[in-house]
Amino acid sequence: MAFSNKLSLLVIFSCTCLLSIANAGSFYQDFDITWGDGRGKIVNNGQLLTLSLDKTSGSGFQSKHEYLFGKIDMQLKLVPGNSAGTVTAYYLSSQGPTHDEIDFEFLGNLTGEPYTLHTNVFTQGKGNREMQFKLWFDPTKNFHTYSILWNPRHVIFMVDNVPIRDYKNLEAKGISFPKNQPMRIYSSLWNADDWATQGGLIKTDWSKAPFTAAYRNFNANACVWSSGSAKCPPMQTAAAGDNWFNQELDSTSQARMRWVQRNYMIYNYCTDGKRFPQGLPPECHMV
Repeated sequence: MAFSNKLSLLVIFSCTCLLSIANAGSFYQDFDITWGDGRGKIVNNGQLLTLSLDKTSGSGFQSKHEYLFGKIDMQLKLVPGNSAGTVTAYYLSSQGPTHDEIDFEFLGNLTGEPYTLHTNVFTQGKGNREMQFKLWFDPTKNFHTYSILWNPRHVIFMVDNVPIRDYKNLEAKGISFPKNQPMRIYSSLWNADDWATQGGLIKTDWSKAPFTAAYRNFNANACVWSSGSAKCPPMQTAAAGDNWFNQELDSTSQARMRWVQRNYMIYNYCTDGKRFPQGLPPECHMV
């Protein structure tokens, strides 16, 4: 079956079930706008959040809750037109010098040129695990769903339910994995024209400001961290469909991910021998 036809189908995973607290509601309930001096706004009775960037400042928000494992979904519509120099970041992170972090970053571009979707995973304060993609659609025309599925065995990045990357738990082979530090959800829109577009060659055109990104339909089927423990009650049936805790990609989903990586991945740290002259990171030999 052609991949374009597959995109209309649900991604089906092989899994066993554990259902957590489902956290979905209004942006007022789930998030705080943390910076931007009014450039971040919650509107439409809490159903839409917008961030804007001008020459003075960008803006950002964070979740009220911390999570330790979960399936996190957010619909985004990115800055349209000439977005060169801008970065829209959407990620999970803990705090401190040995923090864990799971990143989506959307690097803007000139009008008509595609965004770059940048992904990274930090464990114990160490990142350098970048994979970058182009998208198979224009992310500025409509809202699209960007998901992080984080359980004890996998961190899976998904776009419109299509997996694009699977960072596996290889702790048994000495590779660290984010599993002990609860993380908040963060998002920001900011100027990074020293590196974001064509390595910093293309600068932000401030005559096009303000730049605005929009968010809706947040949902977290997740273990909420509270008072030193994760509130994550088990459930014995798969009927509810929220079976993310032991979820893995089945063969069909793995094939989809390989298709995306063959056709849309533009950078993979695991193939960048020049960057790692002493040898590629060990997980690159174990995938």
